[in-house]
Amino acid sequence: MLWSKQFYNYVVEEWLNGDPGGPAPSPERKRGRNHEWVHLFNDDIISMPDKWEYPWFAAWDLAFHLIPLAMIDPDFAKYQLDRLTREWYMHPNGQLPAYEWAFGDVNPPVHAWAAMRVYQIEKKMYDRADKAFLERVFQKLLLNFTWWVNRKDRTGKNVFQGGFLGLDNIGVFDRSAELPTGGYIDQADGTSWMGMYCLNMLTIALELAKDNPTYEDIASKFFEHFLYIADAIDGIGEAEIALWDEEDGFYYDALHLPCGTHLRMKVRSLVGLIPLLAVATLEPENLKLVPGFKKRMDWFIRNRPDLKNNVACMETPGVGARRLLAIAYPAKLRRILEKMLDESEFLSPNGIRAVSKYHEAHPYILQMSGNEYRVDYEPAESSTGLFGGNSNWRGPVWFPINYLIIEALQKFYHYLGDDFKVECPTGSGKEMTLWEVAAELSQRLSNIFLEDSSGKRPVYGGIEKFQTDPHWHDLISFHEYFHGDNGAGLGASHQTGWTGLVAKLLQQSSEYSSTGS
Repeated sequence: MLWSKQFYNYVVEEWLNGDPGGPAPSPERKRGRNHEWVHLFNDDIISMPDKWEYPWFAAWDLAFHLIPLAMIDPDFAKYQLDRLTREWYMHPNGQLPAYEWAFGDVNPPVHAWAAMRVYQIEKKMYDRADKAFLERVFQKLLLNFTWWVNRKDRTGKNVFQGGFLGLDNIGVFDRSAELPTGGYIDQADGTSWMGMYCLNMLTIALELAKDNPTYEDIASKFFEHFLYIADAIDGIGEAEIALWDEEDGFYYDALHLPCGTHLRMKVRSLVGLIPLLAVATLEPENLKLVPGFKKRMDWFIRNRPDLKNNVACMETPGVGARRLLAIAYPAKLRRILEKMLDESEFLSPNGIRAVSKYHEAHPYILQMSGNEYRVDYEPAESSTGLFGGNSNWRGPVWFPINYLIIEALQKFYHYLGDDFKVECPTGSGKEMTLWEVAAELSQRLSNIFLEDSSGKRPVYGGIEKFQTDPHWHDLISFHEYFHGDNGAGLGASHQTGWTGLVAKLLQQSSEYSSTGS
């Protein structure tokens, strides 16, 4: 992680105008990529995904980098988050820059989550609560949240389209481009990311409200907005089609065609697991500190029971009298986990696969206008040039989403406690609490880098020199993603960045017992 820091200097206006000492650039440059980001002026030390293969910042990668970095250098982690929300990075319209190739692409909105986690890590490990940092970033993220709502909810019904959203080629179509069928896609992941964003902003607002009651009003706004989003994803409100499939017990994207018809695209992928990430618990002792928020919350619960019935448990106290907000309330949570923890579907020996192994024998095929579009289970490198190309999300294990799933399970556990158990693996007859499931996933991810009983490390796959040569065996690379069946490292081979999350998993494993105490 420390090795991946690099001075990054990119001034878009200067790039558009060209070097004054050289030939003038083609006029096309001023109409090409990033021409709308003329305000952007980068000249900082930034954590790179990989100084060799990806020597430029990527916004959502960076958010994950900062979790392990915060353990050893919280000031640097805060500096990174602060940079991306400053006016010479953030677009005047509120969008955060995605990455050098196309700053205008959209990545999952995880910066509020990262800001709160960095704040919490510093508070716990260093006994410092930097609320000035939290407030400064929160104020800018209010602009970013508004950008998302205004730009990516085309029907105004709290179901989001979003575009690329960081999962490269996971969908049937290139989600960053115009659809070959026309129309648009309502995204289960895009909508869920926004639900998660609401809850992250709610959590920050409640933390700030402890010292400044003004933030109670803002917390109420995000509480209500979350309920509208969670309502919409199930098609309970005004959405044209529910993204939840009751028969399958899973979430899917919905394709809306120009002729007015729409259908769920039944690909079992991380798209249907992202709703798990939209979860938060409200602690009773914290609610006592924000009486204005609690009063408005109770009023809303009484007067809008239609919104809270299926998306949250706000009136029945959970463990320790906590309250739960979640898209996947317990009945749906159980059904989703049946598939996620099935070793013939998502659960691999080394974490959660990006696409279910079910599609190895049953590829998803969509016939449209004489063309065939399909998604297969591809556990290693991509076989298609679809967006992302060599960054394959159709089967491998990716650390960032796995890490968020583990956190989500821990949050569910804090509400549901020891009485809520699921089979893990599905069909094994072995029941676990959600805390134990989270620990199991953490161990499987960590095992990628650890020696097995034969002294081999899954990350090295079939590379015999790395497995047996004593000069190489302990020089571990942190790859971009990992084989969905055997854990071998794939993609960029030095992408310490978000794969460095394993350091936080190892730290957590040593800190917590299996009981969650």
